Amino acid sequence: MKSFLTRLTSGIVLVFLVVVTCWYGGLLLGLFTALIGWIGLDEFYRAFGMRVTRGIGLVGLLGAFLWNAAVLATAGGMGDPEYKWLGLLVSFMLLMAVYVGTFPRYDTGQVMTVFFGIVYVPVMLSFIYLTRMLEVGFSLVWLIFFASWGCDTCAYCTGMLFGKHKLAPVLSPKKSVEGAVGGVLGAAAMGAAYAVFMDAPAPVYGIICAVGAAASQAGDLAASAVKRQHNMKDYGTLIPGHGGILDRFDSVIVTAPMIYILAVVLVR
Repeated sequence: MKSFLTRLTSGIVLVFLVVVTCWYGGLLLGLFTALIGWIGLDEFYRAFGMRVTRGIGLVGLLGAFLWNAAVLATAGGMGDPEYKWLGLLVSFMLLMAVYVGTFPRYDTGQVMTVFFGIVYVPVMLSFIYLTRMLEVGFSLVWLIFFASWGCDTCAYCTGMLFGKHKLAPVLSPKKSVEGAVGGVLGAAAMGAAYAVFMDAPAPVYGIICAVGAAASQAGDLAASAVKRQHNMKDYGTLIPGHGGILDRFDSVIVTAPMIYILAVVLVR
């Protein structure tokens, strides 16, 4: 009972923070996504025996900072939006310089892990902020969470009731094909219902959430694969009862950029 209350309380606090920051958007949301991106990056590096506070992991932290600074500046109207990619390129070149300059201290696996981590966590999570900064971003940003956390809930309920066929028996034995389908359909229904409430095109919002939900499940399984290969139960302990940032945002990481892309293409 105590563990349930801990999980419930921390979940409510997390949802509250997400709702408040997404509601206000702007610098508040930008800083929030940057912060969880930096924490999540450190959790990811720890799975590979590295930290953002020392060694080559510092390059990853600097890369995340450069990316987030560029995103905040360009999305805020300071400079060409394409400039944000320069932060990522500078990070890559700096990483190569450290690799060569300290050779043979770090191997290629560590170098690739550092750069992959920058893209996988802070870059992908920043699309929550970038989606919010679109012209109709206030309406669209919530689709990220319908398609990720909403999908998780619908998939769990459907799987418990109807699940018979294993989706990924080796990687995640409890997940079922029926649950995965239920998650996608449930997210699509939430997106469509939300669109009606917001006087937006229901079919478009439903499609966006359905595709986003499929992506979210791939993101969830990918994060689970990393933990399984490195014999980890959770990425961290920051969120009591849930684990770390990556444990709670593993599906959001993939869903956020997918929703952004679909919104740019389908929403006028």
